Amino acid sequence: MTFSLIGRCSRTGQLGAAVSTSNIAVGSRVPFAAAGVGAVLTQHRTDPRLGPRGLALLRSGCTAQETIDALVASTPDHGWRQLAVIDGEGRTAVFHGKHVKPASGAGHAADCIAIGNILANDRVPQAMADAFGADPSAHLAERLLRGLEAGLAAGGEHGPVLSASLLVVDREVFPLVDLRIDSGEDPIERLRALWEEYRPWMEEFVIRAVEPNRAKGSS
Repeated sequence: MTFSLIGRCSRTGQLGAAVSTSNIAVGSRVPFAAAGVGAVLTQHRTDPRLGPRGLALLRSGCTAQETIDALVASTPDHGWRQLAVIDGEGRTAVFHGKHVKPASGAGHAADCIAIGNILANDRVPQAMADAFGADPSAHLAERLLRGLEAGLAAGGEHGPVLSASLLVVDREVFPLVDLRIDSGEDPIERLRALWEEYRPWMEEFVIRAVEPNRAKGSS
Protein backbone atom coordinates (compact mmCIF):
# COMPACT_ATOMS: atom_id res chain seq x y z
CA MET A 1 0.00 0.00 0.00
CA THR A 2 2.90 2.30 -0.80
CA PHE A 3 4.16 3.76 -4.06
CA SER A 4 7.46 5.57 -4.27
CA LEU A 5 10.43 6.45 -6.44
CA ILE A 6 14.06 7.43 -6.05
CA GLY A 7 16.06 9.35 -8.61
CA ARG A 8 19.22 11.22 -9.48
CA CYS A 9 19.82 14.36 -11.53
CA SER A 10 22.67 13.69 -13.94
CA ARG A 11 23.35 17.44 -14.29
CA THR A 12 23.68 18.31 -10.61
CA GLY A 13 24.26 14.97 -8.89
CA GLN A 14 21.31 15.64 -6.61
CA LEU A 15 19.54 12.56 -5.23
CA GLY A 16 16.09 12.17 -3.79
CA ALA A 17 12.85 10.33 -3.21
CA ALA A 18 9.10 10.82 -3.24
CA VAL A 19 6.62 8.48 -1.57
CA SER A 20 2.96 8.18 -0.61
CA THR A 21 0.92 5.63 1.34
CA SER A 22 -2.34 5.08 3.19
CA ASN A 23 -0.54 5.10 6.56
CA ILE A 24 0.52 8.07 8.66
CA ALA A 25 3.91 9.83 8.41
CA VAL A 26 5.45 7.89 5.52
CA GLY A 27 8.31 10.39 5.20
CA SER A 28 9.69 9.40 8.59
CA ARG A 29 10.00 5.70 7.73
CA VAL A 30 10.48 4.93 4.02
CA PRO A 31 12.86 7.33 2.16
CA PHE A 32 16.54 7.83 3.04
CA ALA A 33 19.16 9.80 1.09
CA ALA A 34 22.65 11.22 1.56
CA ALA A 35 24.40 13.78 -0.64
CA GLY A 36 26.88 12.23 -3.06
CA VAL A 37 26.10 8.77 -1.71
CA GLY A 38 22.69 7.54 -2.85
CA ALA A 39 19.14 6.91 -1.74
CA VAL A 40 17.22 3.96 -0.29
CA LEU A 41 13.54 3.04 -0.10
CA THR A 42 12.40 0.50 2.51
CA GLN A 43 8.70 -0.40 2.52
CA HIS A 44 6.03 -3.15 2.98
CA ARG A 45 6.17 -4.17 6.63
CA THR A 46 8.63 -1.30 6.70
CA ASP A 47 11.93 -1.66 8.54
CA PRO A 48 13.42 1.87 8.80
CA ARG A 49 16.72 0.39 10.02
CA LEU A 50 17.45 -0.72 6.46
CA GLY A 51 17.62 2.87 5.21
CA PRO A 52 20.66 4.01 7.23
CA ARG A 53 22.21 0.57 6.80
CA GLY A 54 21.89 0.89 3.04
CA LEU A 55 23.44 4.36 3.02
CA ALA A 56 26.35 3.05 5.09
CA LEU A 57 26.92 0.30 2.54
CA LEU A 58 26.89 2.82 -0.30
CA ARG A 59 29.39 5.00 1.56
CA SER A 60 31.67 2.00 1.91
CA GLY A 61 31.85 1.70 -1.87
CA CYS A 62 29.08 -0.81 -2.60
CA THR A 63 27.08 -0.42 -5.79
CA ALA A 64 23.30 -0.31 -5.73
CA GLN A 65 23.06 -4.04 -6.44
CA GLU A 66 25.72 -4.93 -3.88
CA THR A 67 23.85 -2.83 -1.34
CA ILE A 68 20.57 -4.63 -2.02
CA ASP A 69 22.30 -8.01 -1.81
CA ALA A 70 23.88 -7.12 1.55
CA LEU A 71 20.63 -5.75 2.97
CA VAL A 72 18.73 -8.88 2.00
CA ALA A 73 21.45 -11.12 3.41
CA SER A 74 21.52 -9.18 6.69
CA THR A 75 17.85 -9.46 7.61
CA PRO A 76 16.10 -12.77 8.32
CA ASP A 77 12.74 -11.11 7.59
CA HIS A 78 13.57 -10.08 4.03
CA GLY A 79 10.52 -11.93 2.72
CA TRP A 80 8.38 -9.07 4.05
CA ARG A 81 10.51 -6.27 2.62
CA GLN A 82 10.39 -4.27 -0.58
CA LEU A 83 13.59 -2.32 -1.19
CA ALA A 84 15.08 -0.04 -3.83
CA VAL A 85 18.49 1.63 -4.00
CA ILE A 86 20.14 4.19 -6.27
CA ASP A 87 23.84 4.91 -5.93
CA GLY A 88 25.80 8.07 -6.69
CA GLU A 89 26.40 6.97 -10.27
CA GLY A 90 22.69 6.51 -10.95
CA ARG A 91 22.75 2.71 -10.90
CA THR A 92 19.62 1.14 -9.41
CA ALA A 93 18.58 -2.15 -7.84
CA VAL A 94 15.39 -3.54 -6.35
CA PHE A 95 14.20 -6.40 -4.15
CA HIS A 96 10.68 -7.76 -3.69
CA GLY A 97 10.28 -10.26 -0.85
CA LYS A 98 8.11 -13.33 -1.38
CA HIS A 99 5.46 -12.01 1.02
CA VAL A 100 5.07 -8.60 -0.67
CA LYS A 101 1.41 -8.28 -1.59
CA PRO A 102 0.18 -7.60 -5.14
CA ALA A 103 -0.17 -5.70 -7.21
CA SER A 104 3.49 -4.93 -6.79
CA GLY A 105 6.45 -4.25 -9.02
CA ALA A 106 9.05 -1.80 -10.25
CA GLY A 107 9.35 0.76 -13.03
CA HIS A 108 12.62 1.92 -14.57
CA ALA A 109 13.93 5.03 -16.30
CA ALA A 110 17.37 6.60 -16.59
CA ASP A 111 18.60 7.54 -13.09
CA CYS A 112 15.32 6.37 -11.53
CA ILE A 113 13.49 3.40 -10.08
CA ALA A 114 9.89 3.34 -8.85
CA ILE A 115 8.34 0.63 -6.70
CA GLY A 116 5.00 -0.15 -5.13
CA ASN A 117 2.94 -2.73 -3.31
CA ILE A 118 -0.79 -3.35 -2.82
CA LEU A 119 -1.31 -1.15 -5.87
CA ALA A 120 -4.49 -0.64 -7.85
CA ASN A 121 -2.72 -2.15 -10.88
CA ASP A 122 0.74 -3.15 -12.03
CA ARG A 123 1.10 -0.13 -14.35
CA VAL A 124 1.63 2.33 -11.53
CA PRO A 125 5.44 2.01 -11.07
CA GLN A 126 6.28 2.42 -14.74
CA ALA A 127 3.95 5.41 -15.03
CA MET A 128 5.93 7.01 -12.21
CA ALA A 129 9.29 6.29 -13.81
CA ASP A 130 8.10 7.56 -17.20
CA ALA A 131 6.92 10.84 -15.68
CA PHE A 132 10.25 11.26 -13.90
CA GLY A 133 12.14 10.78 -17.15
CA ALA A 134 9.93 13.00 -19.29
CA ASP A 135 11.77 16.29 -18.62
CA PRO A 136 15.38 15.87 -17.44
CA SER A 137 15.84 19.66 -17.42
CA ALA A 138 13.38 20.14 -14.56
CA HIS A 139 14.54 20.33 -10.96
CA LEU A 140 14.92 16.91 -9.35
CA ALA A 141 12.26 17.66 -6.72
CA GLU A 142 9.83 18.61 -9.47
CA ARG A 143 10.58 15.42 -11.41
CA LEU A 144 10.08 13.27 -8.33
CA LEU A 145 6.80 14.97 -7.50
CA ARG A 146 5.59 14.55 -11.08
CA GLY A 147 6.39 10.87 -10.74
CA LEU A 148 4.32 10.63 -7.58
CA GLU A 149 1.43 12.46 -9.22
CA ALA A 150 1.62 10.12 -12.22
CA GLY A 151 1.48 7.12 -9.90
CA LEU A 152 -1.70 8.47 -8.33
CA ALA A 153 -3.21 9.22 -11.74
CA ALA A 154 -2.40 5.67 -12.89
CA GLY A 155 -4.44 4.26 -10.00
CA GLY A 156 -2.22 4.58 -6.96
CA GLU A 157 -2.90 1.99 -4.31
CA HIS A 158 -6.12 0.17 -3.46
CA GLY A 159 -7.35 2.79 -0.99
CA PRO A 160 -6.97 6.54 -0.47
CA VAL A 161 -3.53 7.76 0.50
CA LEU A 162 -2.98 9.55 3.81
CA SER A 163 0.60 10.84 3.77
CA ALA A 164 3.29 11.86 1.28
CA SER A 165 6.84 13.17 1.31
CA LEU A 166 9.47 14.73 -0.95
CA LEU A 167 13.19 14.50 -0.14
CA VAL A 168 16.19 15.87 -2.10
CA VAL A 169 19.83 16.07 -1.03
CA ASP A 170 22.48 18.14 -2.79
CA ARG A 171 25.89 19.15 -1.41
CA GLU A 172 25.31 19.63 2.31
CA VAL A 173 24.71 17.15 5.12
CA PHE A 174 21.20 18.53 5.52
CA PRO A 175 18.51 18.07 2.85
CA LEU A 176 17.92 20.66 0.16
CA VAL A 177 14.21 19.71 0.25
CA ASP A 178 12.45 17.76 3.01
CA LEU A 179 8.69 18.28 2.79
CA ARG A 180 6.03 16.09 4.35
CA ILE A 181 2.29 15.77 4.63
CA ASP A 182 2.01 13.43 7.58
CA SER A 183 -1.76 12.89 7.66
CA GLY A 184 -4.87 14.04 5.88
CA GLU A 185 -6.90 13.95 2.69
CA ASP A 186 -5.24 14.54 -0.69
CA PRO A 187 -1.67 14.51 0.63
CA ILE A 188 -0.07 14.52 -2.83
CA GLU A 189 -2.02 17.62 -3.86
CA ARG A 190 -1.05 19.27 -0.58
CA LEU A 191 2.57 18.25 -1.11
CA ARG A 192 2.47 19.94 -4.52
CA ALA A 193 1.20 23.16 -2.93
CA LEU A 194 3.87 22.96 -0.23
CA TRP A 195 6.62 22.46 -2.82
CA GLU A 196 5.42 25.48 -4.83
CA GLU A 197 5.51 27.58 -1.67
CA TYR A 198 8.91 26.24 -0.57
CA ARG A 199 10.69 26.37 -3.91
CA PRO A 200 11.43 30.14 -3.96
CA TRP A 201 13.08 29.79 -0.53
CA MET A 202 15.03 26.61 -1.20
CA GLU A 203 18.41 28.15 -2.10
CA GLU A 204 18.02 30.95 0.43
CA PHE A 205 17.83 28.47 3.29
CA VAL A 206 21.12 26.93 2.14
CA ILE A 207 22.75 30.37 1.93
CA ARG A 208 21.61 31.16 5.49
CA ALA A 209 23.45 28.06 6.66
CA VAL A 210 26.71 28.27 4.71
CA GLU A 211 27.07 31.97 3.80
CA PRO A 212 25.00 33.92 6.34
CA ASN A 213 26.51 37.27 5.28
CA ARG A 214 24.77 36.85 1.91
CA ALA A 215 21.41 35.92 3.38
CA LYS A 216 18.30 37.96 2.81
CA GLY A 217 15.84 38.93 5.49
CA SER A 218 16.30 39.19 9.23
CA SER A 219 16.10 35.56 10.40
